[in-house]
Amino acid sequence: MDKNRNPFSPGAGTPPPELAGRSALLDQAELLLHRTKQGRYEKSLLMVGLRGVGKTVLLNRIRATAENTGYVAIYIEVHENKTLPALLAPKLRQALLTMDMMGRVSTQVKRGLRVLRSFLGNVKVKAGDIEISLDVDPEVGTGDSGDLEHDLPDLIEALGEAGADRGTPVVLIMDELQYLRETELSALIMAMHRVSQHQLPVAFIGAGLPQLVGLAGKSKSYAERLFDYPPIDALDADAATDALQGPVQRENAAFTADAIDEIRRVTKGYAYFLQEWGYQAWNVSNGPMIDLDDVREATLRAIRRLDTGFFRVRFDRTTPAEKNYMRALAELGSGPQRSGDIADMLGVKVQSIGPVRNGLIKKGMIYSPAHGDTEFTVPLFDEYMKRTVPWPKPKS
Repeated sequence: MDKNRNPFSPGAGTPPPELAGRSALLDQAELLLHRTKQGRYEKSLLMVGLRGVGKTVLLNRIRATAENTGYVAIYIEVHENKTLPALLAPKLRQALLTMDMMGRVSTQVKRGLRVLRSFLGNVKVKAGDIEISLDVDPEVGTGDSGDLEHDLPDLIEALGEAGADRGTPVVLIMDELQYLRETELSALIMAMHRVSQHQLPVAFIGAGLPQLVGLAGKSKSYAERLFDYPPIDALDADAATDALQGPVQRENAAFTADAIDEIRRVTKGYAYFLQEWGYQAWNVSNGPMIDLDDVREATLRAIRRLDTGFFRVRFDRTTPAEKNYMRALAELGSGPQRSGDIADMLGVKVQSIGPVRNGLIKKGMIYSPAHGDTEFTVPLFDEYMKRTVPWPKPKS
């Protein structure tokens, strides 16, 4: 098998050769874009799912679709250590300047730039080491209060009015939304509420870990009426088979049925892992049939690579106390586990490990699928912990 022709390319947000099992979600996003462009209200989307299910890939596909249909697409990846204004301002500046160069002078676009200038006057925003600035006068009294929940809706409304005047819809596309601070998420929800009330051509499509649903509901009670929360999960049997078989068949090769069954078993159908196993299986096989023995060898190689990369980079972000917590969670097995059981495994009171649990949730390592339950956000992470971290304390 020619490694240069390996169709699989596992990576962070790297488009797979076969985007299988996601057509319904893509159709839902296209409906939102088409209706928003026509000035018709449609709920915005907040996609939720674990690590490695393909949320970023979907956002990039939706972004391309939006741009191909006349949208100004503003794409942002939220960071733990960067504020929402710092992330938004450079992108909104770029969008408004793009609209400003579209032809005739637009008073609404000029006003949008002035509102952004007012907004910038109350936050220090830098892109790298370069401070963001605008050579326009501020719009006094709009977007300049210093209260993000008041100013961001003003700013997004001005953006929507500029888009309406230009006949150019705007879509905000944001990844890793679980990292937003509570006031930032609240301000963003309020901004989308404002533009939906005024039927402005601004759509919002975001993605985050499963805790995003609870964070949005906690932030604003009307969030459930503004957003749909489509779950992005592991691929079912048919979609997983398509994701593996389609790419290799286009290269005049094929997986045997038992090879596919084995990959599905060890990966549990998670999109990123399917790509990793497909990549390794292609490289070890003599072809043109990729068989069960090839997959077994691929499993050894895939696990080694995941342990030193995908899993390890997440593990290294945690403190010793957080590592102990995760090791206890892993010892209890896959799936959600009760907080009290984790405390028992560690030999401590459940209240004492609350801060550790909260720290891991903020880092995106675990989430709470139900009150009192805890589960890893990274599929197969429990197996990694048991492979690489000794369990120092016997179960009491």
